Amino acid sequence: MSLLSGCNEDSKLSLSERSIIYCSEGSPETFNPQLSTSGTTSDATSKQLYNSLIVYKGQSNTLGPSLAKSKHITRDGRKITFYLRQDVSFHQTSYFTPTRLFNADDVLFTFNRILDKEHAFHHVSGGQYPFFQSVNFSELVEKVEKINDYTVRFILRRNESSFLANLATDYAVILSAEYGQQLTNSNSKHEIDILPIGTGPFKLKDYRVGSLIRFYRHDSYWQGKAKIEQLVYDISPRETSRLTKLLAKECDVSSYPNAHKKIAQRSDLQLESITSLNVGYFGFNTQKAPFDNKLVRQAISLAINKQALVDNIYRSQAARAKSILPTTSWAYDKNTPELGYDPVRAKSLLAEAGYPQGFTMDIWAMPVQRTYNPNAVKMAKLIQADLKKIGVKVKIVSYEWSTFLRRLSLGEHQSFLLGWNADHPDPDNFFTPMLSCSANEIGNNRTFWCHKEYDDLLKKALKTTDMSKRKGYYAKAMVIINDEMPLLPIAHSKRFQARGSDVEGDILSKFGGISFYQASKKAKLVNEASN
Repeated sequence: MSLLSGCNEDSKLSLSERSIIYCSEGSPETFNPQLSTSGTTSDATSKQLYNSLIVYKGQSNTLGPSLAKSKHITRDGRKITFYLRQDVSFHQTSYFTPTRLFNADDVLFTFNRILDKEHAFHHVSGGQYPFFQSVNFSELVEKVEKINDYTVRFILRRNESSFLANLATDYAVILSAEYGQQLTNSNSKHEIDILPIGTGPFKLKDYRVGSLIRFYRHDSYWQGKAKIEQLVYDISPRETSRLTKLLAKECDVSSYPNAHKKIAQRSDLQLESITSLNVGYFGFNTQKAPFDNKLVRQAISLAINKQALVDNIYRSQAARAKSILPTTSWAYDKNTPELGYDPVRAKSLLAEAGYPQGFTMDIWAMPVQRTYNPNAVKMAKLIQADLKKIGVKVKIVSYEWSTFLRRLSLGEHQSFLLGWNADHPDPDNFFTPMLSCSANEIGNNRTFWCHKEYDDLLKKALKTTDMSKRKGYYAKAMVIINDEMPLLPIAHSKRFQARGSDVEGDILSKFGGISFYQASKKAKLVNEASN
């Protein structure tokens, strides 16, 4: 029987009022966010299907409880004990029926899969955990031990100031050890990442690649049932298609809308935005000629009119980036020098680098809209026009989203347009996952730039909890980026979303993926429904 056909307290509401249809910009790469750093994947999975041990809460973004109700940290910061909730149910679906509640075994299963290369599930789906590998998680965590059924302890090799922040990200979701055992018994381990089981407010009902994802409400959710019974992701990569569906009431909420003025003029629609922690950038493959030459990277960067990109691509709804850190970050240094727009100097540097007549290059442009870049193909065309002025010819390349990311990680590109949405407010989340040597090794650092002095500064920043010292280390790291120019920061943008005026509740967040847990729809008035 369909979950929506049963009798319940909302039976007087129509199917439409018990459902929300979200027009999404792309398909998830996986249903396990541990395996990807794609924002599209996080939006479709993390906060819908799963929970983490701890989360950031409130306007002050303070760490608070989730699956762990409390924690204890030793004075040296090397032992963190989590006390777990005892009333948390996993999803019951057509492919899995849990026989027990969430406990310590699930925490050990989840993190040992990432940490232990000998774990039965470590190499399932490729053995890559990009976020955790980029922050050197396995080097930091010595072991995770079970104290009792509802107490676990992380033992660290050293104190690290961003450890708890990383445990509160959308990647640190908890999986079911019992489900893992069932899949082991049926010789179908790979299904753990494509037929997900979590503890979150929704559970997967149906997925049709490139078309839709259907979620049903998890009625035994430990924080209380979601307000809607069904959540549908209508996958619509083209922004004009999403707008058409929104205007035709085929979508209740739409990602990354265009035509802001048109939406704002409609009384039945709302345009909303949130200032999120992100950066959109133009990156160089520093392992490929001519971008293995720092002078060439500097020259190309000097030839790009960033302010024109902000005005044309972001409709001035973004701040021009001086560094990878937004100005809202506590570690932002206002004295960080910004590489300006100087085509004359750009040509001089090209000549100095041995390219007085220019050269031909490619720019890989994202096929989807993201907060940090709402139209990468259009941006690539504007950059193409800028670079033509200094004698550089540009070929624009684009692929389907998952193919685009896979081929980027393989280093097939020369340059690319991408960005980063922060997973938590700690500044390390910009520096380490994007540009560290460890991120380089696992393909998350698509510039393939590795700089020992830069990495040493990041390590020093993580070893201290003194914020002024950390800020000093990060300021020095920004100077290195500005000189080496593995990427050119372009903009820090707002994230926009459009919704019907009958949709209520918070969906957007400053960092991490979206959540429909608090979303609901107003019931239609009886006199409106009858005529």
